[in-house]
Amino acid sequence: MKIFKIYILALIAAAGISGCNSLLEPVDDNHLDEDRINFDPAFAEGVLMNAYNSLINQFTFIEAGTDDAVTNNLNSGYRRMAVGEWTAQYNPASRWNHYEDVFYINKFIPTIENVRWKRDDTNNELFKLRLMGEALALRGVQHFYILQAHAGKTESGELLGIQYFTEFVDSDGNFNIPRLTFEESVAAINKDFEDAIELLPMDYVDDVQNRPEMYKDVDPEAYKFVFGAANRLRISSRIVKAFQAKLALFADSQAFMDGTGSYNQKAVDIAGELINDIGGVAGLDPGGLEFYNEDNDRYLNEFIWRGSVYNSSWVEEDQLPPSLNGEGTINPSLNLVQAFPMKNGYPITDQASGYDSDNPFEGRDPRLSKYIIYNGNTIGNNTINTGIGAGIDRVDSIPQLSTRTGFYLKKLLRPDVVISADGTSNDQEHFNVFLRYTDIFLVFAEAANELGGPDATYQGMTAREVIAAIRERAGIDQPDAYLNSITTKEEMRELIRNERRLELCFEGHRFWDMRRWELELNENIMGSLRTPGDYTNFQVELRDYDPHAIYGPIPQSEIIKFNNLVQNAGW
Repeated sequence: MKIFKIYILALIAAAGISGCNSLLEPVDDNHLDEDRINFDPAFAEGVLMNAYNSLINQFTFIEAGTDDAVTNNLNSGYRRMAVGEWTAQYNPASRWNHYEDVFYINKFIPTIENVRWKRDDTNNELFKLRLMGEALALRGVQHFYILQAHAGKTESGELLGIQYFTEFVDSDGNFNIPRLTFEESVAAINKDFEDAIELLPMDYVDDVQNRPEMYKDVDPEAYKFVFGAANRLRISSRIVKAFQAKLALFADSQAFMDGTGSYNQKAVDIAGELINDIGGVAGLDPGGLEFYNEDNDRYLNEFIWRGSVYNSSWVEEDQLPPSLNGEGTINPSLNLVQAFPMKNGYPITDQASGYDSDNPFEGRDPRLSKYIIYNGNTIGNNTINTGIGAGIDRVDSIPQLSTRTGFYLKKLLRPDVVISADGTSNDQEHFNVFLRYTDIFLVFAEAANELGGPDATYQGMTAREVIAAIRERAGIDQPDAYLNSITTKEEMRELIRNERRLELCFEGHRFWDMRRWELELNENIMGSLRTPGDYTNFQVELRDYDPHAIYGPIPQSEIIKFNNLVQNAGW
């Protein structure tokens, strides 16, 4: 563990938290002042805000290291990782630095009792409870991030998790503690989550009638002041439960407990509770397909957790084709394009699909045209061509600007952003999304199917019903003949995995899903070029992951320093 210094954020708003508009002034030398943290509430809260500031959102674009995409930035860490450079010394997917956020939290927790947060005694006590709940919840989240990236099997075959820190460790303290077992790590994260749920409201709303049991006797106005809608972007019990469901599904995945740990039942129970709380399967938000678009608003029921709204055009500058003055950085693969079924619901490999390789984008799942710019597709009022004669948008026309695959990214982009040739743009609203209900619907479907197959009922729902709702929202023809033809757990598993791939594409999930499912990591990346009369498929990039890459490494620098740390096998 590297020597740890705490640096203070200058502005709470940078963490994406609404309802916290005060500045957090840094001390003169920008280092933590032990006295000030105990008497200055804004300064002390700034320590906690660091953990908010490092939340992982949908703009990671780690898909460049998966079968879903390549990048035209040949120096990208994710590309280098995917073509054979991933080592314990060089790990672009590492999340070991999230331990710093854990230590911010552990430094903050003891100050909660010392600081006078509010002059009024009742409000002061409520603030203490809420801040403790936030700190515990965020500590669990940060450890979950680390577990995803660094859990794995050792040379002896033992399945290990991570180090779990519940106290602040000074720079000269003992970081040389062993990794917990995988199950111990999951239990430790859940302990923080459960303790947080006891202290936090389900949602930050002004309706005081539904406040948690422990706050039933609190003055309604005081409760509203501390737990009201002004704090809506802070972590809540609903958010914590969503992370619990994701953690449980992760734990019982094939690369880890493989269904032997009873975690799938926990995932079904929690995800089902959350889904039923918004009206069951019928509660799937129609706006969830293009939650980032100008037609939607920041208060969609699709969002379980998002950051604050900011005006920007950076993602469009990075991703739009060069003809629209973008850099075309992420190029979806033909591999992903071929995973989208036809509008009738059948995979393009099925004879019943009606797929025509000479007109490969005709009659396809509507999500394809929403998420990927293919030859002849549009964004805004612009038609983009990527084949022969297409100019600067054509495949490999301009190195590190034009597409390498024949496709550009469309998902997450605002089509109303216009970038001028001089680099100016009309910035539009964006926000970081941390958790979506679609993810939780898919968590439920996967866990339910693993437990009992397509039609086993849990929490009043089946995996088939959930997937049916997702595909109907996507625009698949109804009745869904292909879904209705599925009868086995194995068939449904493949469909659920594909639906997860499509629905959550380019939101940072595929990299982790492939590994927990133990999928083949070295599927070579293909592209497609429109030539006169037809389309020609071609190889874009060879992937070169080692067999042990299912599990990420512990940083080698940590292994060298601390003899109680055991490396994952192969690294």
